[in-house]
Amino acid sequence: MGTWAVEGSRGREEREKTLGRVSHSHRTLLTPSPSPISPHPRCAPAMFLTRSEYDRGVNTFSPEGRLFQVEYAIEAIKLGSTAVGLKTKEGVVLAVEKRITSVLLEPTSVEKIMEIDEHIGCAMSGLTADARTLVEHGRVETQNHRFSYNEPMTVESTTQALCDLALRFGEGDEESMSRPFGVSLLIAGHDETGPCLYHTDPSGTFWQCDAKAIGSGSEGADTSLQEHFNKNMTLEEAETLALSTLKQVMEEKVTSSNVDIAKVAPKYHLYTPEEVEAVIQRL
Repeated sequence: MGTWAVEGSRGREEREKTLGRVSHSHRTLLTPSPSPISPHPRCAPAMFLTRSEYDRGVNTFSPEGRLFQVEYAIEAIKLGSTAVGLKTKEGVVLAVEKRITSVLLEPTSVEKIMEIDEHIGCAMSGLTADARTLVEHGRVETQNHRFSYNEPMTVESTTQALCDLALRFGEGDEESMSRPFGVSLLIAGHDETGPCLYHTDPSGTFWQCDAKAIGSGSEGADTSLQEHFNKNMTLEEAETLALSTLKQVMEEKVTSSNVDIAKVAPKYHLYTPEEVEAVIQRL
């Protein structure tokens, strides 16, 4: 019995020594050795996002203070059809180019001018589906205002409501995949202040204008308007100028099927093909 006890104690001592050596070796391996050479700055991890990564976020500013998604939406407007708006003392005239891409397409199904309320209309350039979303929002706002206050909503307040929606494209978890509205509007109306014409863009900004052109031919159309527009012109003269301006920038011949005209004086009215043809005859 004594021999077994001595051998057992010796075995325990050997096992403890072995475990001590193993644990010591583990501590040696896990302890990092100090490096006398510091990493080169070029090898350090990147601290700033690249431009492509800024492009992915609709609410992320670049170091230069730019929102690339909004800028791209504004660029998309320059690919849309040309629209022209002119304000006179009698009312506001809107004229828009309709691109008929196929002879099988029904021209009346292409809507480029829409009514928001009986005293407000708008012309669009860009994505028509986005414009419908804004117009439907404007219709709801104007009707709610009329129901609540028993008076028509002002043109500026309606424009502000549309721009507020344009600014909310990135809010909420359910809208995390949303994007800026790729459409620009010319909002024409008539309220207690008289005829009004406003221009909006995808950034949610709006301006009041006497005359304005948007779309692919906006640069040439704006130049023509600056040369020929007169604040004292009549509504009939504004119709002629709007259509002649479109004629200069359109690639196709102006006809009653590829152009829409509307006026707000003081009520909204979309011209029939016969009325459009009568204006074309005056060119």
